[in-house]
Amino acid sequence: MTVRTDVLIVGAGPTGLALGIDLARRGVDALVVEKAEGLFPGSRGKGIQPRTMEVLDDLGVLEAIRAAGHDYPVGMIWHDGRQVGEHRMIDPAEHGEAGVGPWMVPQWRTQEILFGRLEELGGRVAFGREAAGLDQDEDGVTVRFASGEPVRARYVVAADGGRSVLRRALGIGMTGETVDPQPMLVADVRITGLGRDFWHVFPPGDSDGFLAICPLPGTPDFQLIAQLPRDATADLSLEGVRELVASRSHLAPEDVTEVRWASDFRPRAALADRFRAGRVFLAGDAAHIHSPAGGQGLNTSVQDAYNLGWKLGAVLREAAAAELLDTYEAERRPVAADMLDLSTSVHRGETRRGAATSQLGLGYPDSPLTEDTRRTPSGTVRAGHRAPDGDLGGTRLFDAFRGPHWTLLAVGTDTALPSLDAPVVRTAAHEAYGPGVFLVRPDGYVGWAGGTAAGLDGYARRAGLAVR
Repeated sequence: MTVRTDVLIVGAGPTGLALGIDLARRGVDALVVEKAEGLFPGSRGKGIQPRTMEVLDDLGVLEAIRAAGHDYPVGMIWHDGRQVGEHRMIDPAEHGEAGVGPWMVPQWRTQEILFGRLEELGGRVAFGREAAGLDQDEDGVTVRFASGEPVRARYVVAADGGRSVLRRALGIGMTGETVDPQPMLVADVRITGLGRDFWHVFPPGDSDGFLAICPLPGTPDFQLIAQLPRDATADLSLEGVRELVASRSHLAPEDVTEVRWASDFRPRAALADRFRAGRVFLAGDAAHIHSPAGGQGLNTSVQDAYNLGWKLGAVLREAAAAELLDTYEAERRPVAADMLDLSTSVHRGETRRGAATSQLGLGYPDSPLTEDTRRTPSGTVRAGHRAPDGDLGGTRLFDAFRGPHWTLLAVGTDTALPSLDAPVVRTAAHEAYGPGVFLVRPDGYVGWAGGTAAGLDGYARRAGLAVR
């Protein structure tokens, strides 16, 4: 028997779960499948940037994420068993409208929270389902699984990681480079003898790489990251981790009491040649692989999902033209390319974490979905920019934007507005926007801006928004 669904999401990482949430709240029948028997158990992607916190607010999980994490701790530099100075790991950064950032939460906990929200909305994840290949035609895609039972979907999203089976089945290549020739070890460990107020940094000696041990919020665990010699093979056992820690710090081997999860990798930066093939889309690590430096990978991945979700919903539930889906690659691939350059620059010490890595300045000014008819805009916000918050006298603009809908915003004007399938918000003034009319997309970016509403109804039809 073939299972049928509107959207099949392959991979239950942060990308797949965020997309599942967005589709569930839009009433789209979607199935998330995951080859593992459960959620990812490690802390790997622990940094959540301010823009992603805003996305998580809209998806309904901000309070849980805030409760599960805390600000990045200050680094403490050690030498010969002595604390020799503090080191700010992150420059002061602009906070988003969610009020925090960057925020540290172990990846496994972020995924637990997203999974709970998906189930709350009636979504589902089928574990133990390993994709083996696919076939597609004009009407849909059939994905084959190692277990035998296929799934037929109108659209498929490959969120199955850097070694994506579906990307390879589609024949889509990745172009990239090795960011660092030295392999890395990352592990979640239990350690005695270190305080939890600092991110402990042990600089490299003459013959080894650095060691960093960071307390993970909401847990008794630390995340350990170590740079290994170029030709070394990582020993992920308790004994191997103990030996590494004892050789690079003042800690004794027995101070490492448990290794809860461990992995090794070589830092790479790679970008898929395409983000779409027919009815199949690539998202997250299947589309772009980052160095962990700068905390861009998970964040870029969640925002892939946030961009694609409303477009799939519009095509499947609101009768928008299928061409709307072409804008996913047009918008997200350039952003991913920029974030890869940024994470590589941070890894190599050329850029500091901070304002550059917050992702608040990302936008789609060159997108085919972006149109600004004003000749001389008086505010700083342009079409394609992230739509900022503002006071509405007891409520906030972000309260109006929250949800799966478009929002029609009129600032400092009583001009007539077309009747769109979008709530209308009028406000007397806002310095960032300036006077005018703004159509804010479901993902919080300004799609259209004008001094009046002339031409807005035509744009709305092209973007898949119903005109009454």
